[in-house]
Amino acid sequence: MNQIEIQNIFKSNAQPDQKHIQRWLDVALEGFNQDTEIVVRIVGEQESAELNEQYRLKPGPTNILSFPVEIPEGIELNLLGDLVVCAPQLEKEALEQHKALLDHWAHIIVHGVLHLLGYDHIDETQAELMEEKEIAILQQLNIKNPYIQVNDE
Repeated sequence: MNQIEIQNIFKSNAQPDQKHIQRWLDVALEGFNQDTEIVVRIVGEQESAELNEQYRLKPGPTNILSFPVEIPEGIELNLLGDLVVCAPQLEKEALEQHKALLDHWAHIIVHGVLHLLGYDHIDETQAELMEEKEIAILQQLNIKNPYIQVNDE
């Protein structure tokens, strides 16, 4: 069974509960064939911006940062890594992109889990593969393709 630890540093009324996050992680990890632990840290813009600058050398907050754990050889540990989610950033993006907030949370959590599993979007081929995987996982959760833009009418 996959386990999560939620560190709720930033609180907002629009955040999903632990059951939602657990479901998204479980579906994203289907087929991974091992029980894992993931830490999900929900933060505000300041912490997100500091971490984004420190680890990605990019200014400002970002929706999610993924930190895969590096386990030394010979150590048995089920920790897959940490996800740092910027709640205010997700809320802004969902509004700007005309997406349901809970659906956007699911997409970003799935996106972060795929990074922990080694997926990336550094080049076009990797990006297409990762997007296809995200879309398939989100379909299992009855969430529409997040890459289809909704026209502002």
